[in-house]
Amino acid sequence: MNTFETVINKYNSLRFNSIAVSLEMLVSQAEDNETSYLQFADMLVSHELSKRDENRVNLNMKRAGFPVKKQIEEFDFVSQTTITKKQINRLLDFSYIDNRENIVFIGPPGVGKTHLAIGISYKSVYAGYKVLFTTALELIEMLDLAEAKGELKKKINTISKFDTLVIDELGYLPMNKQSMFNFFQLINALYEYRSIIITTNKDFTNWGDFFFDDNVAVPIVDRIIHHSHIFMMGGESYRLKQKINLNYSTYRI
Repeated sequence: MNTFETVINKYNSLRFNSIAVSLEMLVSQAEDNETSYLQFADMLVSHELSKRDENRVNLNMKRAGFPVKKQIEEFDFVSQTTITKKQINRLLDFSYIDNRENIVFIGPPGVGKTHLAIGISYKSVYAGYKVLFTTALELIEMLDLAEAKGELKKKINTISKFDTLVIDELGYLPMNKQSMFNFFQLINALYEYRSIIITTNKDFTNWGDFFFDDNVAVPIVDRIIHHSHIFMMGGESYRLKQKINLNYSTYRI
């Protein structure tokens, strides 16, 4: 005789875990709605697929390592006039990932570069893509440690499993010679194979400032800008503006 427990165990043995968890509820809904056998079968598999998609998105969000949650809808395109909502929306079909193209946001601190990089990447995770977010400093430390252990190639292969690598704040700190070599190895490995999103406070002509060597900067820039979407951003710092407005509101109160 079948009981809920025995049937649930069978579903668990097949790794239909979401059906197993929700079986009693699904059966109750089917009975209340007088669902046909075919409709019930579809209800079961749709529930399992939906939960698996949800779990996959949650796992990929966790693996992405976003420092904060940023949505494109929250971005202030009215204040930030150097980039338009239409330009960003064009990227949200994620053809840049499918075509192995890069995105580069260039501008001074506080103008929304990181917000856009995270916002676009956030939506790509929901669309089924895998993203890894890291600051340039964290990335260089990661590569340098892997190189010291003789595991640089292994680390680069691990990073290459993500559809998009987001490198935040590139150019804020200079690199030593070994770090430059390690970084070039990564960029070369990802070139025309994976997408990269970069935020930086320096335009490409000044990349020699933190690479210390144009012979290294030029081939890195060449690989990044080939097949890329480049956005030059300017304007007031959002963070500074918000702080000023907050202090002004506090003062008025």
